[in-house]
Parts: sequence; C-alpha cells; structure tokens
Amino acid sequence: MSTLIRFSLPLPPSVNQQYATVNGRRVLSRAARAWRAEARLALSGLELPPALQATLRHGYVALFLDVYFATPLRRDLDGGLKITLDAICEALGVDDRRVVDIHLLKRIDPLRPRIEVELEALANWQFDETRPVL
Repeated sequence: MSTLIRFSLPLPPSVNQQYATVNGRRVLSRAARAWRAEARLALSGLELPPALQATLRHGYVALFLDVYFATPLRRDLDGGLKITLDAICEALGVDDRRVVDIHLLKRIDPLRPRIEVELEALANWQFDETRPVL
C-alpha cells in the first residue's frame, strides 16, 4: 500500500548560490536560507491524512520531481536536489535516510520556474533480498 501527496515549491537557488564561506566554514547562504523559509511556509499548509503520517514515520519515501527552469541549459537538473530534499523531509518530519527512490525530470517554464513534487509514502518497501543488510 502507498499514499501520494502532490505540492509545488519555488525553484531553489543554484548550487553555486547555496553556500557561503564564513570564518572558514561552509554555511547556507542568505539566498538558501530565504528559500528554505519560503519552502517551509509552502509546506506548512499541507494537511496530511493520519495514515500518510504513520507511513512516513515507519515506511519509506519515493519522490517524483518535475523541475521547471526558465531556460533549458542554464542550470543542472540535480543542483537543487539536496536542499529540496532536506526542506521537504524537515517540514514533514521525515528522516531523509528513508528516501529510497527519486525521479528527476527537467522541464521548461520561463514564466513560472518551480518544482512540482509527488511524494509517495511506501509502507511495504523491500530491499534486495540477495544482499544482507549489515
């Protein structure tokens, strides 16, 4: 059994704009912190059914991300993956180690860059039985 939710997020800053060096340490940039706050606000309005909440706590997660860029070749598809994954998991109270499947698709929308997310909570995910978990 699985449960799906769909939502949209703003397009995060490019990977080159996500980090800054402060006193010799790499930290999230001002742009990245602002984006995370915007994503948190967008996700705060989600109403999760109790069954989905339970599956997210004890099951696994698959993400299907349609990333809409303003132009086809200016940015890498995977440049915003980590910050997006972290924001989604943090907002939903999910340990991001429970993400077992990610699909990324690059699309173009010059007027409305964004990420369309389909999150599937997987209650019955199984790892390859031929390899023991250590």
